[in-house]
Amino acid sequence: MLDFSFVPGTFWFEAWQARFSLLSGIWVTMSASALTILFATILGVAVGTALAYGWWWLRLLARLYVDFMRGIPVLVLILFTYYGLALFGINVPAYWAGVIALSAFATAHIGETLRGAVESVPMGQMEAGKAIGLRFLQRLRYVILPQALRRMLPPWVNTGLEVVKGTTLLSIIGVVELLLTNQQIVARNYLIVDFYLFAGLLYLMINASIAALGARLERRFSYLRY
Repeated sequence: MLDFSFVPGTFWFEAWQARFSLLSGIWVTMSASALTILFATILGVAVGTALAYGWWWLRLLARLYVDFMRGIPVLVLILFTYYGLALFGINVPAYWAGVIALSAFATAHIGETLRGAVESVPMGQMEAGKAIGLRFLQRLRYVILPQALRRMLPPWVNTGLEVVKGTTLLSIIGVVELLLTNQQIVARNYLIVDFYLFAGLLYLMINASIAALGARLERRFSYLRY
């Protein structure tokens, strides 16, 4: 249990002493998560569109990418991005190696989510847009994607939550994120339960914020019906 007294050796004293390290760890976790979600969303839209409307060879490449990335553990991707690329003379800083690996993994999930959402929109919607003279990109932007967005929001939020939890694996390649920061603090004061409980609460707060954002977006786009 957390000790609320403020004397040396208690949780609050040790947490205050390590406040800058904790803030740095929180910032690394949040920034890596935000960048990953941003990159994965942009690339996932491209992959999902290719899966649904691409030429046969583009659909094949997108399908191979999605199935390959979804079938590999995130830890393997992180290790390969950091250590494997170095074998080919490509040296990527640990932080960015983690962001790239997590983005590649999340892109596959978001791409598959978008494909399912797009294909759930009745074909008549696309034909109706074509009938009024809209070009393909216009039909996709103004007719299909707005309706697909509402359907893909819940799984998109789930992917964001998994990304946040996936950042804990970055400690394997030396990224001092929130979990590794707590491990370093615990190594000095041995307050194992206190600081791991504290880390769990911080992760819960971050994920609760993402879930709340997703719920707000769902309410915002709930009027998009056909």
